[in-house]
Amino acid sequence: MDAQEVRTGDHLRSADGAPTDLRSLTSLRFLAAMWVAVYALWDHLAVGFRPGLVAKGYLGVELFFVLSGFILCHVYLAAAGEKRFSYRDFLWARVARVYPLHVATLIGVGALAFGAMAAGMAVDEGILGWSSLPANLTMTHAWGLAPESAWNHRSWSISAEWFAYLLFPAFAFVAWKLKERPVTATLGGLALLFGLYLVFPRLAGFQLTEATIAWGALRIVPCFALGCALYLVFRRGPLPRPALISAIAAVLMVAAAWMQMWDGVIVALAGLLILGLASLPNARAGLMSSRLGVYLGEISYSVYMVLVPWQLLSVNLAAKLTGAADKQLHVFVWLAILAGLPVVAAVSYHLVEFPARRALRRLGERMPRRSKALRAAQTSL
Repeated sequence: MDAQEVRTGDHLRSADGAPTDLRSLTSLRFLAAMWVAVYALWDHLAVGFRPGLVAKGYLGVELFFVLSGFILCHVYLAAAGEKRFSYRDFLWARVARVYPLHVATLIGVGALAFGAMAAGMAVDEGILGWSSLPANLTMTHAWGLAPESAWNHRSWSISAEWFAYLLFPAFAFVAWKLKERPVTATLGGLALLFGLYLVFPRLAGFQLTEATIAWGALRIVPCFALGCALYLVFRRGPLPRPALISAIAAVLMVAAAWMQMWDGVIVALAGLLILGLASLPNARAGLMSSRLGVYLGEISYSVYMVLVPWQLLSVNLAAKLTGAADKQLHVFVWLAILAGLPVVAAVSYHLVEFPARRALRRLGERMPRRSKALRAAQTSL
């Protein structure tokens, strides 16, 4: 979901010198996070229906996964293919990116649960799942190693991302071999996606896109692979008429979700949207490349990670203040909670995520055998 960059004048460039200032993709991350948020919060809205677009909100995670494969290949593929890739530096950068906020939100959920119990409020016993704590702390709770869903449940996808990070050299090896055959790679990525989506339910009894702590690590594989393949298409040259392609992909994706079409179709359209937006020059991307859009994209990880603690705190407090015993909230109260999420995320970003990431990277710079690429890293997409 992120890319390590260095600053060169007014432009952002990867450790290999490739431009990574794909602002539209940064903004897209915020839209993906809010799609998940609306999906998660909808059950607390006092309406008797759920639009198809909302019902498919869990696919915002798939959008993140495809983006991760695309962006990480954009930044690291050439170095990996040309044997200039430092696996150690790569993993340290990823830990610095995701781990501090992961631990902070885990602690936050625990603090809220203890505070609620001290106030005499009922707390779902599954939240404080002590047997799942080791897997959560090692980011392996989506690998089938956590006996139950606990703590910050949404962080299962960070565990899945960690799985993909560890396997990135394998993804990069295949992508580099296919670098001159991007169409073949993309068709292979789609075949893997569609094949797993068709076979998995017959074996597991549920859709792969429903997997979290059980098989969540597998859930990222086809999406990440598709993102890598789509990057190869982009690498050969930006798409012609990217604004039109992006618009068509967005409309088709929203329509497919609204009609609750098969998840594979929606994820494939999400991939086309990513490819179109990546090909779109920043000057022609409008709000997607604006300072506000980019900033919201930068805090999107915080948006996603603070969703559970913010939901626990805000919904319970709003229900108590409004007398909604069933936690079915008036639309204006619900909208206030949804609007408050990016605000809380911004606080989390500036107080926890960004300073902790910067501190860990500075620590990494003092480690021996550092690569020039990571020493130069300043920020991430």
